[in-house]
Amino acid sequence: MAKILIIDDDPSILTMLKRMLEKAGYEVDIAGNGSEGLKKIESCPPDLLVTDIVMPEKEGLELILYLRRKNPGLKIVAISGGGRFNYEGYLTSAKLLAY
Repeated sequence: MAKILIIDDDPSILTMLKRMLEKAGYEVDIAGNGSEGLKKIESCPPDLLVTDIVMPEKEGLELILYLRRKNPGLKIVAISGGGRFNYEGYLTSAKLLAY
C-alpha cells in the first residue's frame, strides 16, 4: 500500500484529502506546515507527497526545492488555493522545481 504525506496549513483541506485517500486504500499521514512535514519525511519517507505551496514556517516551493536535491525520486503533487498576493505563478513555479 502506498504511503502518502499531505502538508497543508488548512485543517479542512487536510481532513478532506486524508479521508478521500484513505477511502481509496492509501496509508495517509498529515502535517500542518512545511517544517512539520519535513520532519515526517526525514523520519519515514512517503511514496508520494502532496504539499500546499503557501504555508507558514516553510513555504511549499522551498520544501520542493530542498526535497529535489535530497530525494530526487520522491513524487510530489503541489496544490494551492492562492496566496497572500494572489499570485497565479505558484503552481507553475512548483512544476519547474519538480523536474
